[in-house]
Amino acid sequence: MKKEKIQIEYPLKGSASMIWRYIGTAPGLSSWFADRVETTGKTFTFYWGKTESRTATLIAQRNGLYVRLRWDDENQQTYFEMRILFNEMTREHTLEITDFAETGETDDQRDLWDSQIEHLKRQSGM
Repeated sequence: MKKEKIQIEYPLKGSASMIWRYIGTAPGLSSWFADRVETTGKTFTFYWGKTESRTATLIAQRNGLYVRLRWDDENQQTYFEMRILFNEMTREHTLEITDFAETGETDDQRDLWDSQIEHLKRQSGM
């Protein structure tokens, strides 16, 4: 089934380095994205609960700016990316999420990200 690309922006209160700690490191991701995250080289293993896990491969990264991962069980053309943007006018940072969802499931995917980012904001105070 064809997947649609979605992009969502979330304003965050915090410095780029603070945001980066939450999106670019295993301990940071473990605080909001999954229950536990382990990295070995370019492989990220995400754990939820006692039995669910999923692996992703780091396909692109620029420290302090963005991280792009591809789920290992997904199509080679899809990925999810978390990118830190800075608005010169407002002097605020935004977290831009790029992801892919099955046709007809984009609203569900957006809702999932909304929930995850709310969890990030609660955990980090952003």
